[in-house]
Amino acid sequence: MPFPTTPEIPPTRRPWRTALLLIAGLAALLALAVGLRTASLSSRQLAVAPLPALPIDTAAAAERLGGAVRIRTVSIDGQPGASAAAFAELHAHLERSFPLVHRTLKRELVNRHSLLYTWTGSDPLQPPILLMAHQDVVPVAAGTEGDWQQPPFSGALADGHVWGRGAWDDKGNLMAMFEAVERLIATGMQPRRTVVFAFGHDEEMGSTAGRDGASAIAALLRARGQRFAYALDEGLLVTEGVMAGLDAPVALIGVAEKGYLTLELTAHAHDGHSSMPPARTAIGSLAAALDALQHAPMPADLDGIARGLFDTLAPEFSGPNRWLLSNLWLFGPLVQRQLERMPSANAMLRTTIAPVSVRAGAKDNTLPAQAVARLNLRLLPGDAPAAALDHVQRAVDAHGVRAASSPGGWAGSRVSRHDSAGYRQIERTIREVFPGALVAPGLMVGATDTRHYVDLVDDIYRFTPLRARPEDLPRFHGTNERVAVDRYAEMIRFYHRLLSQS
Repeated sequence: MPFPTTPEIPPTRRPWRTALLLIAGLAALLALAVGLRTASLSSRQLAVAPLPALPIDTAAAAERLGGAVRIRTVSIDGQPGASAAAFAELHAHLERSFPLVHRTLKRELVNRHSLLYTWTGSDPLQPPILLMAHQDVVPVAAGTEGDWQQPPFSGALADGHVWGRGAWDDKGNLMAMFEAVERLIATGMQPRRTVVFAFGHDEEMGSTAGRDGASAIAALLRARGQRFAYALDEGLLVTEGVMAGLDAPVALIGVAEKGYLTLELTAHAHDGHSSMPPARTAIGSLAAALDALQHAPMPADLDGIARGLFDTLAPEFSGPNRWLLSNLWLFGPLVQRQLERMPSANAMLRTTIAPVSVRAGAKDNTLPAQAVARLNLRLLPGDAPAAALDHVQRAVDAHGVRAASSPGGWAGSRVSRHDSAGYRQIERTIREVFPGALVAPGLMVGATDTRHYVDLVDDIYRFTPLRARPEDLPRFHGTNERVAVDRYAEMIRFYHRLLSQS
């Protein structure tokens, strides 16, 4: 009798093997998609041949800029007429320095100190363009005058630079425009389209900035039914060594700017003698509220203007940055976390909240009944002031602190197109004058006079044609403000080329 056979046992099922195979397959597909996406991206930079550098008498131009810097057109918050004589002096300096401009262009004085110039074009059917700058400067912080390598209003020409408050912000732009127009007129050039120059006098006046200057100019243009093809004001720069992973200069054209809002946080408590403090004091509550707010930032948005910037520059990167920025659909959260660690990049992604002053108490032996902190918020386009106030109130509510808006705030601007004829003209000019520079749209985190003109023009751009390295940035509104003479020459060349194509 044959031995009974043992029935065949099927191999043990191993579901984890299937899962691993599935995961490996998905990873391979993802890697393929990332690789294909990265490899398929080509440069978005406009193919433009660089122009030969326009010859400029840099010493004479620098001396004229230095002369403007020496004139103290300082805006002091709450004192709108403090620099009236200085503005008259600056206007006289402009007339002496640029006689052809003042013989050729129509000049109007608006609201005592602001300037409006019109350079009539040869084709009245073409809509005009609007170029802006401001004449005023911020004060020098009291007590820092001795920290300057050159006196802050000397306009000194030393070490290849023009030194002084306003050399960069914003008399550099102002004077470079005049230099360019004077030179073009001397060659017999007339623009095809009319060019309007608007130079306000109170852009640096804090929450009331532009109220007496740019706003008055805009009202005059509005009353005349004026509309513009595009507008260009001060703004982002030609940065060098600022963006990690890119060796080429990067010129960012501001297609929007953040809004401005000041809030006050107020904490109340019983006053009394400081020798018997209660568990909860006004200052303690305010401190706790500020700490809570630091840990409750407004939400970030990588899909706004930042996406346009990275999409434009991604093909120019190499190595890991190219892979990451080319595939934000996958790596967006990782990229966002990295950007949030850098103050300048973080400011591009969200509405920022910065405590700027705290006041409480008058005597060492007395507990104050009230403590107040002021916050400055720079609002991302799309974030309403009311929504920002609500966010802050919810963050500090548990500490018994109340938030309230101060007068004078405004929302972020609308976003201008970065495929318009105006943007392309600015982009082309940058590529011609700054050889090898990469151009991309960006967000202006500071405030400009442009918000006063929003109903006169669809597309407003914010760009200052000035090279800047990381070590230059603290000089903006800071100690040792200066402009290199050779970089100032590039500013003149930029406006000369832009206007010659108008």
